[in-house]
Amino acid sequence: MTVEKHHFSEISQKDQQYVWHPYSSLTNPIPAYEVISAKGVHLKLADGSELIDGMSSWWCAIHGYNHPALNAAAKNQIDRMSHVMFGGITHSPAVTLCQKLVEITPEGLDKVFLSDSGSVSVEVAIKMAFQYWISQGHSNKNKLLSLKGGYHGDTFAAMSVCDPTNGMHHIFDQVLPQHHFAPKPQVGFAVEWNNSDITEFTAILETHHKNIAAVILEPIVQGAGGMNFYHPDYLKQVRQLCDQHNVLLIADEIATGFGRTGKLFACEWAQISPDIMCLGKSLTGGYMTLAATVCTEKVSDGICHGEAGCFMHGPTFMGNPLACAVANASIEQLLSDDWQANIERIAAVLNQQIEPFKKLDTVADTRVLGAIGVIEMKHPVNLAQIQRQFVSQGIWVRPFGKLVYVMPPYIIEDSELEALMRGIYKVLSA
Repeated sequence: MTVEKHHFSEISQKDQQYVWHPYSSLTNPIPAYEVISAKGVHLKLADGSELIDGMSSWWCAIHGYNHPALNAAAKNQIDRMSHVMFGGITHSPAVTLCQKLVEITPEGLDKVFLSDSGSVSVEVAIKMAFQYWISQGHSNKNKLLSLKGGYHGDTFAAMSVCDPTNGMHHIFDQVLPQHHFAPKPQVGFAVEWNNSDITEFTAILETHHKNIAAVILEPIVQGAGGMNFYHPDYLKQVRQLCDQHNVLLIADEIATGFGRTGKLFACEWAQISPDIMCLGKSLTGGYMTLAATVCTEKVSDGICHGEAGCFMHGPTFMGNPLACAVANASIEQLLSDDWQANIERIAAVLNQQIEPFKKLDTVADTRVLGAIGVIEMKHPVNLAQIQRQFVSQGIWVRPFGKLVYVMPPYIIEDSELEALMRGIYKVLSA
């Protein structure tokens, strides 16, 4: 296949000189494409070309770009105030958001702590779990149990519960806190449940529960650790085992929350409620950085009745009014649509369009759940090369390792999604 050489703008060239991008090398940089505007599901580049965005800007721009309702919320709020400190001060956007999150998250999650990124919401959740047990006089419960194949963020506590061997942070294993890891769930989402899948997890919890403060996992979909979709019965049994052994359950719904899997929150597939839930990414529809850690009253009371008398955390930009106002508009926009039918529509198109990939010799597996489509290759892709090829097809897809996947904005039309998948097929079949 002949790939047209893409023209990189002056900004892109200066970018290589000054800017350090996520997971990128400064000695062997991959050129970055300058985006000058975005609308709907399209990114417009500096050379005038347009790309269909299959990534939702790392899974957060669920309503697409330049959405009128979200734009209006941001413009209205910025004329009032863009930010005030949250210590000793409150405001309507934050209170409205926290109330709404309590209403829509699984039953029992009644208290909301706001922060400014997904990784920080995980840090907050872990800190909540540890402080809860310290407050109960059980400071020996200072370990966590996580799953291999998981990903929870790039800050230190979050890194310590990512996959310890094959994850993005294994090079830090000598400096990170050491926790317990159960095998990656093997029974797929839509296949018959096999109870042996939970055996080793059960054994670890039975052996070490006196020292484990919490289990932390991504419900149903393990995201950046490998796009693994696992069986709801696994999650259901984890909840039961945590209750049985007096261990808290933290559900990291940063990637799965707000409808992505076909349920508003992935925990709903197993009809369970965690003790602590982490939210982020699509919370603001991709407009602003904002995250939330939602917990039960049992957890909040347990912390606040302890020695400190309060939760020992407080980000500077916690409860940012501008971000909260946009988050309120994003949630309202999502819930005002028949979002579940829309996700089913996207899933149906993905299932149809992913069929031809199964016949390619280079493809090991394909899978779809909700608005997530995954093509797992037999070998890792060359990111710089394949990125150029995708751009030449007029699409924006950002693979990692062996995984070529799409998590498009919910507003994507069937024809746009079909064009996106056709572009991927042309590249992978060449």
